[in-house]
Amino acid sequence: MTQSLRIPDNVSFEAAIALTQTLMAAMEDKQLSEEHIQAAIAQLVATQNGARGFFVTYLTADSLLADQASQSVIQALQTSPDIVSELLVKNLAMSSAMAIAHRRSHHDDLAQGSERVRSRTHHLIQQLDLPLITEKAQQLQSSINGDGMYSNFLDRWGYDDEQRQVIDQAITEAIAQPES
Repeated sequence: MTQSLRIPDNVSFEAAIALTQTLMAAMEDKQLSEEHIQAAIAQLVATQNGARGFFVTYLTADSLLADQASQSVIQALQTSPDIVSELLVKNLAMSSAMAIAHRRSHHDDLAQGSERVRSRTHHLIQQLDLPLITEKAQQLQSSINGDGMYSNFLDRWGYDDEQRQVIDQAITEAIAQPES
């Protein structure tokens, strides 16, 4: 429980993937304290490359760790709201759209993987409850039917009307305030 993981300040995307794999294995084996987990993830998500590597690994892993994020994971992600918000909103959009693309191609296993990423991202968005996530999500929604700051993102991936509709729905559900 006293082991820690050193994250370089200028971590590459590839190194962040490898470090996240090591981190998740140590988390599963209970080799790290909650403080060390939080510190390592906070260091990873402090940079664009680190955050991208963390999310691509964490959200797609076979591990059940990402199905219910611990408080140390949530608190670490809250340390970099700009980077985390942008990536989670884009991950929600991409995984929602890719589930449709995979189903159309009769790749049900890949569609299930995309659905798992969508579900995990949805839960992280709700657990984080960052105003910046809501702001970026609404900006993406406004780009779906018109010109907005995410129009290039949507066009670059070639999302069609059905995919854009599913993205819109996924965003609405993720940023909805739970009823008290």
